[in-house]
Amino acid sequence: MDIKHKRNFCIIAHIDHGKSTLADRFIEKARLVTSRGPMGTQLLDNMDIEKERGITIKSQAVTIPYTAADGQEYELNLVDTPGHVDFTYEVSRAISSCEGALLLIDASQGVEAQTLANLYLAMEHNLEVIPVINKIDLPSADIPACLHQIDHDLGLDPDMTCFVSAKTGEGVDSLYEAIVKNIPAPEGSDDNSLKALIFDSHYDPYRGVIVHCRLFSGTLKTGDEIKFMHSDAVYKVEDCGIFQLQLVTKGELKAGDVGYFIAGIKTISDIRVGDTVTGIKNPASEPLAGFKEVKPVVFSSIYPVDSNDYEELQEAIERLKLNDASLVYEKDNSAALGFGFRCGFLGMLHLEVIQERIEREFDLSIVFTSPSVRYIVHMKNGETLYIDNPLEYPEVMRIDYSEEPYIQANIITPTQYVGPIISLCLEKRGVQSAMNYLDEKRVELVYEMPLAEVLFDFYDRLKSISRGYASFDYEVIGYKKTDLVRLDILVNSEPVDALSQLVFKDNAQSRGRMVCERLKDEIPRQQFKIAIQGAIGGNIISRETISAYRKDVTAKCYGGDISRKRKLLEKQKEGKKRMKMVGNVEIPQQAFLAVLKTNEDKQ
Repeated sequence: MDIKHKRNFCIIAHIDHGKSTLADRFIEKARLVTSRGPMGTQLLDNMDIEKERGITIKSQAVTIPYTAADGQEYELNLVDTPGHVDFTYEVSRAISSCEGALLLIDASQGVEAQTLANLYLAMEHNLEVIPVINKIDLPSADIPACLHQIDHDLGLDPDMTCFVSAKTGEGVDSLYEAIVKNIPAPEGSDDNSLKALIFDSHYDPYRGVIVHCRLFSGTLKTGDEIKFMHSDAVYKVEDCGIFQLQLVTKGELKAGDVGYFIAGIKTISDIRVGDTVTGIKNPASEPLAGFKEVKPVVFSSIYPVDSNDYEELQEAIERLKLNDASLVYEKDNSAALGFGFRCGFLGMLHLEVIQERIEREFDLSIVFTSPSVRYIVHMKNGETLYIDNPLEYPEVMRIDYSEEPYIQANIITPTQYVGPIISLCLEKRGVQSAMNYLDEKRVELVYEMPLAEVLFDFYDRLKSISRGYASFDYEVIGYKKTDLVRLDILVNSEPVDALSQLVFKDNAQSRGRMVCERLKDEIPRQQFKIAIQGAIGGNIISRETISAYRKDVTAKCYGGDISRKRKLLEKQKEGKKRMKMVGNVEIPQQAFLAVLKTNEDKQ
């Protein structure tokens, strides 16, 4: 097909505004499936965890044939993207392979924080943006207010707006026509050097790595020899084609196409998302501009419950890295848990998703340590350390001062929830930098606050305070001075390094008390008393005690002298003391996970 009859576009929006449902309607209209699956299955969400949580985690591509009203045939390449702030990197990768974007706005919710963030992302890549108001069938839909927000908040032309109901399919035909008319065709020539941008990949146990790419120029055929410009690895293309829910072999991809190729790649490290693929015969002189390097903000260590599973865990993380370029990891080890990996994540949801994927897709039992952010520690000798692992935190006497990462949080909320949300932000050490009334019903609050305060329970509490109406988006803005301490957790007087945390000094006692209480519920009772303590250096700041199982040694004494009973109890006490000295306390896996959820469940 001629390049001028191709269109590459993505769907971007705030979380829960109907992106995947609209993608389903596109696929159905193109008759790629006969009818919608049971209970409204999202056709492009192919992970169990996506279906269970009702969120999109991976951006998915699909090629849709479309015949316009004038009879002209078009090839539309659609990329469905996630909406959660943790997966912005997925969105940026999808955007880089498109010329246009549908900006979806919920008719009942209006413009929200992530709507703005994704619009700015699309504008950075010079995409043609078509505003689309979705859920027009809802009784609470307020279309005039949405049109005002498109004009006033987003600065887009309200006359270009399309009106759809992704649930019923209303307005999808006119949206198809708007895509063909307003989104520009890709540029590039089939005769030039091959330049293909890798925007994703996944692993097939039988065929190796399947690379998802967008061709900007040249042609890619089965049998061609290709080179990855970052790793200089050379491979021969075994198969190439397009995505239509399944892989559809075409044998050739041309400039402007979005598709896949298979080249028998078994070495996972050769593939790098953002790399450029070129031909061996007529190579490109320079690579395409890739994606900006991802910066993880949350760090945690992963260890296998059974140390014999270490090799399997390494393979699992390598495969996940292939499918999720925002995962960063390096080898790590712990006295309590053995060998594992120190991983960087984009947020707490990203961490939870990786945990569930390792457990489900690779059938491994794993332990995560308490999440931490990356701190900058300035030493008295002038040295500067970057620390995300509590075990690497130096002695207090050697530290001059510490700095922690701060974010700018943008919260858009209905006016009636402003008071409780301000209280929440103040509790999280936030400093208000702006408060803008977008209209008579909605307020934008801008706060600067420590990233560490936002990680655990901020998003959940924000949603419960505002009954789900407030939206939240953030970006890291730099580092500020802080008073940092290392909180150690001791079980039976032995420090458990996997439970150590770096915390703000004023919050240390409440955090320590909370962890001790949670561990008391999770660690099983023994034949001896177990002390669970929170400590900063040599100071114990919190304690809980798990009482021992105790045999009733006085049961055989019927009456008689009290000294007889006392003697038996003293003998038992001595035995318990000896047992405690040699006793070993096993901490179950759920205890580590319970500590991660400490803040979330305290309300």
